Amino acid sequence: MRTRLIKTDGLVQQVLEAGFEDPNAPLVLLIHGFPELGISWRAQVEALSAAGYHVVAPDMRGYGGTDKPEGVDACSILHLVGDMVDLVRALGKSSAVVVGHDWGAPVAWHCALLRPDLFTAVAGLSVPFQPRRPQGPPTTVMAILSERAGLGDLYISRFQAADAHLTLEADPATTLRKLFWSYDGATPASKRATGFMARGVGLLDSIDDGADLPPWMTPAHFAEYVEAFTAGGFDGPLNWYRAIDLNWSLTAFAQEQRILQPALFIVGEDDPVRHYAGSAEAGLKDWVPNLTRSVVLPSAGHWIQQERPDEVNGLLLAFLAGLRV
Repeated sequence: MRTRLIKTDGLVQQVLEAGFEDPNAPLVLLIHGFPELGISWRAQVEALSAAGYHVVAPDMRGYGGTDKPEGVDACSILHLVGDMVDLVRALGKSSAVVVGHDWGAPVAWHCALLRPDLFTAVAGLSVPFQPRRPQGPPTTVMAILSERAGLGDLYISRFQAADAHLTLEADPATTLRKLFWSYDGATPASKRATGFMARGVGLLDSIDDGADLPPWMTPAHFAEYVEAFTAGGFDGPLNWYRAIDLNWSLTAFAQEQRILQPALFIVGEDDPVRHYAGSAEAGLKDWVPNLTRSVVLPSAGHWIQQERPDEVNGLLLAFLAGLRV
């Protein structure tokens, strides 16, 4: 397993990779979400490469050791998909299987949606494919639905503020500890996040001050995250959220398009994302007709590839093996 920098079209990407010794090994890209890094896939990089795959987990645009272009306009879904297209090309491959977790899942789904010639199969962890809807910009729709349900503000709405990153950057260690803890399966249900906050209550203030590291997170691993986000900040990662209305405007051409490649979906039973993406999870087969399996891991939370690495590895290896038939 090694870490290196790869120059792609207009971007330098830092990647964690293994299995690169065999030039004929099939390529698997692992795309992280928020607030994560390529290192969140270490267990999968090790297991999949041992099975004969060339596995690459980049720090995504705006994160870690990868370049951080400024501005919301530089973080659209087209940029994020384009980065993965460029990475496949830079690795000398003509195709790849793409796997994404959290925000990385929408990127993976859209890689498959927009470039089926290049991405031959897709797996989404925690976040199902959510098709573009004609009702209007997502932030407007979310605000209306939250108001009607009396749920307060969805955290995504709070992230739209141009200065939302400043609160997170004031103490990166506390921010990361609270975020990891509040979405973890081992956290008591009464203290686990729902994704919604009462009006006037900040995101971090809505999470118990007694939050501790999840059982799977070692202090050394946590220190890697703290170092990266202390250096790189949260503005770039939040620009992914601030670009969701822009994404809606850019993807009208794909509104009715379905993902036809073989696909896998894995979600934790206690993942808070299910509170606001449950309908998309229930209707996933309508938009991904070749969904081979949709697996709910009992008692697991949001960080499933790190919470339950053996189970996730087994599911990914079985999915990949099936593609070779």
